[in-house]
Amino acid sequence: MTKIIGLTGGIGSGKTTIANQFSASGIPVYIADDEARKMMQSNEIRAKIKEKFGNSIFDGAILNRNKLAQIVFDNPEKLKLLNEIIHPAVKKHFDSWVLNYKNAPFIIYEAAILFESGNYKNCDLIITVIAPLESRIQRVIQRDNSTREMVLKRINRQWNDEQRISKSDFVIENVNPEITKSKVEEILKILRI
Repeated sequence: MTKIIGLTGGIGSGKTTIANQFSASGIPVYIADDEARKMMQSNEIRAKIKEKFGNSIFDGAILNRNKLAQIVFDNPEKLKLLNEIIHPAVKKHFDSWVLNYKNAPFIIYEAAILFESGNYKNCDLIITVIAPLESRIQRVIQRDNSTREMVLKRINRQWNDEQRISKSDFVIENVNPEITKSKVEEILKILRI
């Protein structure tokens, strides 16, 4: 049976960079946040979001993700509501996706809130990516054209590195690209045994 390797880390830690390295090595990678974004465009999910959050977060028929983010990141109850819509849809999609790789020895399931969502329980092993706080903040500001305050809010809503590390089998410190790459190769060797 295909093993599920969870890949997680705080916002801006470089999870996607690590996921891409696994993918370049021929390992199937499922990026939960990307799939969630795609699902938010489906009529079914948009209807559920509109029902719970109203029309103000839509520009015509298009979901304004920035407006939605402002609502949920300032209100834990609203974030929980959104997660109750998105997480089951992502889980269903992943369960279908993984069937395409039933002959693979393992796949990577990348998710920012792997622990917070409880999805870590479905993983055989877990890799956590860490990076210095300032590096993470700068990466997200550049990537999302966000403010420092908004990034810190998002960081503070997630588990901290110590919490993630305590439940992980492997830790990758994503600071130096060469060292990071060699750590990925080292983990690949272990996983392929």
